[in-house]
Amino acid sequence: MATQVKAPAKAIDYMYYYLTPKIKDEWETAKKAEIVCRMELAVAGGLPSQSPEEMISLMDQSGMDRVFLCSCIMFSYWQKKVIMPDTTEDIAKAVKKYPKRFVGMASYNPYRIKESLQTIEKAAKEYGFKGVYVHIYGFDLPLTDARMYPLYAKCQELDIVVSMQVGYVLEAMPSEHARPMMLDRIALDFPGLKIIGSHTGYPWEEELIAVCYKHDSVYFGADAHRPKYWSESVKRNINSRLQDKCIFGTNGLPWKMMLQDVEDLGLKEEVKKKLLRDNAVKLFKLE
Repeated sequence: MATQVKAPAKAIDYMYYYLTPKIKDEWETAKKAEIVCRMELAVAGGLPSQSPEEMISLMDQSGMDRVFLCSCIMFSYWQKKVIMPDTTEDIAKAVKKYPKRFVGMASYNPYRIKESLQTIEKAAKEYGFKGVYVHIYGFDLPLTDARMYPLYAKCQELDIVVSMQVGYVLEAMPSEHARPMMLDRIALDFPGLKIIGSHTGYPWEEELIAVCYKHDSVYFGADAHRPKYWSESVKRNINSRLQDKCIFGTNGLPWKMMLQDVEDLGLKEEVKKKLLRDNAVKLFKLE
């Protein structure tokens, strides 16, 4: 019988989304010409459109203290256009209304560098956003492409975190441009930049584990994939040498389910606390 989640967990989810009804409708229309992400298929109705109040109610029921709302500019490899727009302004309103529950993350379009950098600077300086989330796949550019370097320089200048999905992608996009080992070069070229390799790097978890172990500035994003399916290597490293480098997230999967999965891993109590909360507090300089 599964061990029940201990409440309150006071966990922090560094990887979640905020879709207004308008953005939800646009997303549902755009993805009709795409392969529907299997993660969305696993969540009844796909990624939900929830008001901040609805999210907070679910957070309280699940033991979630704070949730990062990530803007995610997604470009279609097939349609050659943006299919998920920047949601920075919507997120900023939610963060302003509930600053103790939500944290903002901006996004980046490497085809619109100047506009993206302006948005990121405003988000960090005026809205208090703590970082930038990047979904590179549809742009068909590697994370090490020259068009990505202005982002890394800006995040280093602003002293904010850049979180990048690494590993394979479930949308209709090629996965090769986000191999976790690419973070090695980025960390070398920007030694002051704080980086999260999100989505566990699957199926190349060993690359992400290696880069996180090598660089103090690179963190292991333990999100998107249910903990019950994590490899033995991922679980062993989180419970040992990466215990100060792992950050918990859901990528929109249900909080209760994800927290129960973590509870069932049998991690050391001090490691579980670091994974679910302490590492995020330290990395993002949360109050």
